[in-house]
Amino acid sequence: MRGGHVIEITSAQNPKIKDVVRLRERRQREKTGKFLIEGYRELLRAVDAGTVVESLFICPELFLGSNEQALIDRCGTQIFTCAEHVFRKISYRDRPDGLLAVAPQSSLSLQDLSVPERPPFYVIAEAIEKPGNLGTILRSSDATGVDALIVCDRCTDIHNPNVVRASVGTLFTVPVVEAGGEETFRWLKEKGVSVLAATPHAEKLYTEVDLTGPLAIAVGTEQLGLSDLWMEQADIQVRIPMLGTADSLNVATATTLLLYETVRQRSLPN
Repeated sequence: MRGGHVIEITSAQNPKIKDVVRLRERRQREKTGKFLIEGYRELLRAVDAGTVVESLFICPELFLGSNEQALIDRCGTQIFTCAEHVFRKISYRDRPDGLLAVAPQSSLSLQDLSVPERPPFYVIAEAIEKPGNLGTILRSSDATGVDALIVCDRCTDIHNPNVVRASVGTLFTVPVVEAGGEETFRWLKEKGVSVLAATPHAEKLYTEVDLTGPLAIAVGTEQLGLSDLWMEQADIQVRIPMLGTADSLNVATATTLLLYETVRQRSLPN
């Protein structure tokens, strides 16, 4: 096995294994400033984005293809090769693919964001509770070329393993900022960015408003939606048509519809 220094682990009671398992807990991630990156695609995107890998746990018996070794070599870090039963203990997947890294967390502030010359395009995710939804919003943000995802008044830790997993590694391709709601609203106003909020009570459909200017799409909690801060001060309010018995969409699904409508409008000829 090429790459960094290799240590074999055959016992699930090894202290290194216990440390990795503890990083599933938010308290431990915040205490250590580290988090987990599991999976080939996720790790590849992290490395491509310049993420520093502190340690890498592998299980060749679980590899899905032949490209893992090249990625391992790129990590250039200490490698722990694990027996299959040991790797399955640290994995949080039903079907692990034999790669799991520990990396330092990174964070951006609003001041770190560069505003592009073209009309900027942001997503505001307020108090999203479910890691899978936040990860899916990241995935859609990457697919639609969003300039940044701003997580306001967070409920879910963006370094939660299930956020990394649901994002399929796009946590590392989309700039992500954590900030307070009022701070974010002021920053958007200073930059001349209009805020769009979706509500069932809006008069206009999301396809009937102009989304080609500087824009931030604000989405809220799965149960309660957006807070009064965003609903009352939004520049644009739209609704997504609901023709069945359900009165709302999953927040990640609704976000994806709004993002692709923005892309559609911006791709139309002038």
